[in-house]
Formats: sequence, structure tokens, C-alpha cells
Amino acid sequence: MTQTTRITTPFTAQSTAAEVLEGVDLRGRRAIVTGGASGIGVETARALAAAGAEVTIAVRDLDAGKRTAEDIAATTAGAPVLVAPLDLADRASVAAFVAGWEGPLHILVNNAGVMACPETRTPEGWELQFATNHLGHFALATGLHPALAAAGGARVVSVSSSAHLRSPVVFDDIHFNERPYEPWLAYGQSKTANVLFAVEAGRRWAGDGITVNALMPGGIRTALQRHVTDEELERMRAQAGGGGPAWKTVEQGAATSVLVAASPLLEGVTGRYFEDCEEAEPNREGTRRGVAAFALDPEAATLLWQVSADLLDL
Repeated sequence: MTQTTRITTPFTAQSTAAEVLEGVDLRGRRAIVTGGASGIGVETARALAAAGAEVTIAVRDLDAGKRTAEDIAATTAGAPVLVAPLDLADRASVAAFVAGWEGPLHILVNNAGVMACPETRTPEGWELQFATNHLGHFALATGLHPALAAAGGARVVSVSSSAHLRSPVVFDDIHFNERPYEPWLAYGQSKTANVLFAVEAGRRWAGDGITVNALMPGGIRTALQRHVTDEELERMRAQAGGGGPAWKTVEQGAATSVLVAASPLLEGVTGRYFEDCEEAEPNREGTRRGVAAFALDPEAATLLWQVSADLLDL
């Protein structure tokens, strides 16, 4: 990516997803939101559907997905909301989802994730956060590449986090086989991978008219924090920057996701990292804002792509 002028928008940390897409017409567009049955995924899907998109929420829990789809349809004048099974930590599940998709895909929001969980491994021996947050989404996006390319001007959204500041991708020991497992380092590494994916996919897929960007949605209280106590959350937030950013509502948390996914303001923009509805500035040491240089490193992005493809036998 060639860095140019930093992108700002009229929207702020307080803007909601509905406000960001007000007046945007997505009729005729098809979107997928992973993890669309909880947290900011629900409001991301709702805002896209309200703007006229046909939205598929890809979820592990089909019953929760169906309830969410009914709720969204009821609040968006009956916009089509579909539900499909997807377990990002299961390669067969991802492959089945890809195989079942037909036709073009205009918007892919890689939103689902797991945060700071106890040490857990997939059947392949992969650390669960890296496997779910990065590898599953990598397999999904690359598998759906033909559908994205067929759409003309498709957008891919990679939901990252300020937690990426905690760790680069440690290529010598991605899966904590040699070092002691630490939940927040594992989470941070997976979130850095989400940004690096946007950098490399943005470069590789530019010729197909596909843009790929990463974002930090903000601090939002959702089921994502189910493995983290309230006390630990507050301690983590207070460690840097005098307490960190204020909590957002889920509607505010989804705003940057839908900005990246569908706003005309970001037409043609790719390979960047956004927060609070604008492109992030470089991180200043001791703060929890901005983007780390290691997350935008094109060499690390290329290496991660190759490592990921090798792990997944792609």
C-alpha cells in the first residue's frame, strides 16, 4: 500500500451505524457478516439490511441466528436476512460455507472472534484465538475471492482491535508451543494478524476491484468478553492512556465496521486501519490508540499470507 493523506470523515466515536449509512442505498448488494448473531455483529447486519442489502449472518448457533434474523427483519421493513452455519475454527465448516455460496458477494465483514480465552487448541493443534480470529477468516475470504471479484468493487472488512498493540505476530511460535500461553498476547497476536491480512489482501486483490481494510470498533460490552472478569477488563483499560477510551454502545461499535463496509467516503480505499470512523494515526507509546507499525509492515503481511496458506493447505 502507498500511504497517502490520512482519511477523516464527518463521523465520530459517538456516531452510530445507522447514522453512518443514512442515505446510502445498498439495494442489489449482498453481504455476509460473521458472528452476526451477537454484539456489534447484530448491529452491523441491521444497518446493512436497513440500507437495502441482502444480508447473510454466518453463525455457529443457528437458533440464535434465526432469532437475530427475525429481529432485524422486523426492524428494517422486512429486508432479507439469511442465516447460514459457520464455525471458523473448523476447516470443514468453512469449506462447506464457501461451497454453498452462489453468485457475487459485495461485502464480507469478518466480525466474529474469541477474546482472551483459556488455552484451547483445535484438532490441528492450533491456538484457538489465532485459528478463529485469523485463520478461519483467511480461509473464508480466500475461498470467497471469486465471488468477491465477480461483484465488481467488493469490500472486505477485517475487524481488529486496539489489543493488536499487545503483540506482533510471533512467527517463530505462533501457537505457543515453546512459550507459556498468555491469553492477552494470543488475542493481540490474532488481532495484528487481522490488520496484516488487510494489508496483503488489499495489495493482492486490488486488480480485482476488491478493497480490504481493518478497524478497531471501540470498547463495547458484549459476549466477546465472556472469558474476562469485570475487574480484569477495568485493569486492562487502566494500564495505558489513563483509562483508555470510553465504552461505546453496540450501535456506536458497529459504526466503523459499516463505514468500511459500505460508505461512499471510502470508495477505492484499501489496506488501511480505521478507528472511531476515521483512519487511525500511528500509535504513540503508552497509549491504546492508533495502529502499530508492525501491523502495517508489508513484509510481515506477505509472510503471514504464506504461513496461513501453508497451514491451511491452500
